[in-house]
Amino acid sequence: MTLKRLIDNLQDYYMLAFRGLTGIFRRPFYLSDAIEQMDYAGAGSFVIIVLVALFIGMALSLQLSAEFSRLGLRMYTGKAVGITIIREVGPVMAALVFTGRVGAGMASELGSMVLGHQVDSLRVFGVDPVKKLVTPRIMSSLIMLPALTIIGDALSIFGAYYIVVFVSNQSGHVYWRAIRDVLIFENIIAGSVKPFIFGFLIASISCYSGLTTRGGATGLRQSTTSAVVLSIISIIISDFALTRILLYILGFSV
Repeated sequence: MTLKRLIDNLQDYYMLAFRGLTGIFRRPFYLSDAIEQMDYAGAGSFVIIVLVALFIGMALSLQLSAEFSRLGLRMYTGKAVGITIIREVGPVMAALVFTGRVGAGMASELGSMVLGHQVDSLRVFGVDPVKKLVTPRIMSSLIMLPALTIIGDALSIFGAYYIVVFVSNQSGHVYWRAIRDVLIFENIIAGSVKPFIFGFLIASISCYSGLTTRGGATGLRQSTTSAVVLSIISIIISDFALTRILLYILGFSV
């Protein structure tokens, strides 16, 4: 890919993402489309988020309990688990699952519409494809990914509780007191901002990849793969950047 083509693609993506986001506040609103996308993104991803979050919380607690036991710091397991899940593991885990389940679906669906000339048909009838197709998907991601992240965080904490109490034989009261101490403003804000950014990135990248599909079935495969890969890369990079920014804003020393 030449530098000029890369710049052109980035420009087209930024314009699509901006129009899709600002379309939330402009008529027509296409609420039925947004609700349909919320059902697909939220209810469709609920089961896998539950399973992944529960077992990640259990595995994380198991590892930390083993290490802290060797150091004589078992009473800090709950605090370490809570901070790790709420501020880092929970948002990233939910975003990665969301990418594989929802982002790939968005890209393949829009790519199929492009190849089937359905997007061109919308233009013929005077309908803005970005407003009709992209905006509801961005809106659904901005709403459903934070909600799924909250559910995932809660289940991870309960999974960790099972390991701490019934496997490591630690006090449940001490664990929940540590979790309560972790639920402070700084940690909640740090864990709440990321899902909104991740949701916007996943939806906008997936929609752009889908709408730029060319070349039949092979092109559809490439656009779907690109949507997932680019979304994962953007999540990891933005997670580091957001973590650094939030630590600075919230006054944590590094």
